[in-house]
Amino acid sequence: MIGLSSITSLLRPTASPFASSSRFTLPLSHSLTPRSASSPQFVQIQQVRHRGQLAPRRTKFKKSAKGAPGGGSLKGTTLHHGTYGIRACSSVRISAAQLTSCQMAVRRRIKSVKGAQLYLRVFPDIPVCVKGNEQRMGKGKGSFEYWSCRVSPGKVIFEIGGGGIRAEIAKAALKLAQTRLPLQTEFITNETGPRLGRFSSASLRPPPSARPIPAKLVELDAKDEGGARDTVFKREEEDVQRLAQELEGLSVDAGKKEAAKGIDA
Repeated sequence: MIGLSSITSLLRPTASPFASSSRFTLPLSHSLTPRSASSPQFVQIQQVRHRGQLAPRRTKFKKSAKGAPGGGSLKGTTLHHGTYGIRACSSVRISAAQLTSCQMAVRRRIKSVKGAQLYLRVFPDIPVCVKGNEQRMGKGKGSFEYWSCRVSPGKVIFEIGGGGIRAEIAKAALKLAQTRLPLQTEFITNETGPRLGRFSSASLRPPPSARPIPAKLVELDAKDEGGARDTVFKREEEDVQRLAQELEGLSVDAGKKEAAKGIDA
């Protein structure tokens, strides 16, 4: 005879593994457990995503390619929210569990400083699928294992700011995160310049085409020439002309000095 609990379990709709709400289920690798000792049937137990867990609320695809974190970009290599932070010196894939462990350790350390906040600049939104050892080739990609994110060289991972936190306390707190990350990182401040791969310098700047264009300049150019692209090209030409004039002035001054020296002699 069918019991009331089994009827309600059949009528209850199952949650999708990638729902749009703030609380949904995630697949587990060990998801088959016996229902009870009397019934040997197996049911699927799924992990529930809570609000504080690092996992995307919705994804377009259930599985993703492994990919490789690249480099050679100045984007995201400087501080934006806080006054102190750490950034990566190499490319690696960081899991959600590692980021959560770093968050808990840093927040516990800066808890005594009123107003201090921790900012996370990366987010684990890439599903990692793992197959068991000694498996034959083919037969699919494998089951979902954990969420991860790709970090390229120079990418800022954590930032600390607010509350007038001192550099000693921020460095000690971020040191706890550095020991929990599977890569080499460096401590940076607002005065630290951007990083391009292995090179870090304050003279590194994005190309002229990537710089923001003032709103007034865009409006004037849209009326006269018809686009912001022409404005960028005009600004590049002005920079080249200004540099050429400076070089000409240096050559003329050098010639005058040599002539004056010859007359005095």
